[in-house]
Amino acid sequence: MKVILAYSGGLDTSVILQWIKDHYNAEVVTFAADVGQEEELDGLEEKAKATGASAHYTLDLVDEFAADFIFPMMRANAIYEGQYYLGTSIARPLIAKAQIEIAQKEKATALGHGATGKGNDQCRFELTFAALAGDMKIIAPWRNEEFRKLFPGRTEMLEYCQENDIDVEASASKPYSMDRNLLHISYEAGILEDPWFDPTTEENKKMFKLSVAPEDAPDEAEYVEIDFENGDAISVNNEKLKPSDLIKKLNKLGGKHGIGRVDLVENRFVGMKSRGVYETPGGTILLHAHRQVESLTMDRELMHLRDSLIPKYAELIYNGLWYAPEREALQAFFDQSQKNVSGTVRLKLYKGNIITVGRKSPLSLYDENIASMEGVESDYNPDDATGFIKLHGLRLRARNKIQGGAELS
Repeated sequence: MKVILAYSGGLDTSVILQWIKDHYNAEVVTFAADVGQEEELDGLEEKAKATGASAHYTLDLVDEFAADFIFPMMRANAIYEGQYYLGTSIARPLIAKAQIEIAQKEKATALGHGATGKGNDQCRFELTFAALAGDMKIIAPWRNEEFRKLFPGRTEMLEYCQENDIDVEASASKPYSMDRNLLHISYEAGILEDPWFDPTTEENKKMFKLSVAPEDAPDEAEYVEIDFENGDAISVNNEKLKPSDLIKKLNKLGGKHGIGRVDLVENRFVGMKSRGVYETPGGTILLHAHRQVESLTMDRELMHLRDSLIPKYAELIYNGLWYAPEREALQAFFDQSQKNVSGTVRLKLYKGNIITVGRKSPLSLYDENIASMEGVESDYNPDDATGFIKLHGLRLRARNKIQGGAELS
């Protein structure tokens, strides 16, 4: 058996690499995806081979991640449960797709991952595997009872590494887990499992990597202009940028001003509630700006219909169903809705706040003459509102007359 293992070089995947080799008598090829985590990826090949991998791949997926995954999701204004910007969720289908491509190249027969048996990532990886390589065998050690008995905690894993000469830089205790990519950083587990724990206090706030605390942000606001074309951001402050560089630039701007921190208890796909802390500075700015261009350029009924579909679309991404037909169909609708979403938004960033201070578009549906309260001549005749209101009030008058209507408080 040849297995392609998603590999980070950390404690879990280092142990899993050796365990798969021994347990299945398998050849293991390791794979790491650069999706903008800016963590040290150099040396992974040497480390993997020293641990027993027959080969290793590190793939630069940053541009593909931004252009083909983050930007389509932004066109849909996707947020899960009103707060989570789906930073981890949207990276997993890309990583899994690349893992399958390596499996095909290597003529492997199995795909392996180190996702916990309690989390969402196991679903995201394996639903992508099902959609793109349904016949491949999947090895998920954390759902293997024998593996869990052997490694009930980090102490046993560290001892196993020592016994097998596996080089890992890990302490016996770690206060939380962290996952980083171009769009965000997520923090969970450990001390964060207590939903009352405050990570923003003076002694705890060093946890955050992408953003300063709002109270530590500059005392002077900063203006930023973002240009959009067909729903995609194309420039920041008149500088045209490819999607990955645009997100990086907004990350720096947002992080400088303490923007994009979220602390929430979310509903995992597997059924439990989980507390997570997130930093998404650039994505938060981008989504806010996108909404402002839409406010000028998108038809009301189209916008309301689109908005009604956002929760389902976000749920599909969160659950790992990026390659499901319903997500693909929704994406086609969202992309069609964006054909006139072009224009410029001016924002003011200040101590964790994004303040809209201007928006303009050559395709704007906003008519100042119609909207004006100054009695300007336009296509709108106030007299027409009499019949409009009377027709809309017909059912309410009937209810009031026959059934008594709503009760007065």
